[in-house]
Amino acid sequence: MPKLKNKKSLLKRMKITKSGKALAGKPGRRHLAGSKSANRKRRLRRKSLMSGAYKKTLKLATPYA
Repeated sequence: MPKLKNKKSLLKRMKITKSGKALAGKPGRRHLAGSKSANRKRRLRRKSLMSGAYKKTLKLATPYA
């Protein structure tokens, strides 16, 4: 049976924690920042925990992560 490969593009966009949860950046920070409050932009800087609904997809895409 051939080796399984991790989806590199997915791994570059998120961090897998030691407990197996996934952290990803929040959307909405790239442009049109002038209309957003400083507090909102500060919150967008943080990583957020991905929903459990993605668990199966992440497991298939990143078998060795």
